Amino acid sequence: MSKAHVYKRDHINTDEIIPARYLNTDDVAELASHVMEDLDGEFVDKCGAGDIIVAGNDFGCGSSREHAVWALQGAKVGAIIAQTFARIFYRNCINCGFYVVELPGAPEKINDGDDIEIDYKAGVINNKTQGTVIEFNPLPDFAVEIIEDGGLLKHISKK
Repeated sequence: MSKAHVYKRDHINTDEIIPARYLNTDDVAELASHVMEDLDGEFVDKCGAGDIIVAGNDFGCGSSREHAVWALQGAKVGAIIAQTFARIFYRNCINCGFYVVELPGAPEKINDGDDIEIDYKAGVINNKTQGTVIEFNPLPDFAVEIIEDGGLLKHISKK
């Protein structure tokens, strides 16, 4: 079970996910210690392993940088559910082995603190707190394979 951290706004950019002042490292633990700090200074302390970020439209807009995904992975965020994603960020997530779920109306369907479970292959979110089931269009099989293999490079070397 994962706890939802809901940000009811659009256009959360990569500088808010990981501020540019920390881009001088690729150390995932260091990046994780600063994830979301300019948007929510308490995020690192309240986010547990596997927790889910929920947001509005255009999540991950701004600079195209893998650091944003690495910071989220380092903080052990389980996935991002957003109404829409910036396309480069979306593909960076898949290439880095990180789940993303596009869900219209996401911030209205899931409340901050809700306990949720996601079946990525079936395209179903079980909101245990609200007792609801929310369907979404699952990622294509090839994208799920890449994520399950740990990212594009691991996927290619496995083949």
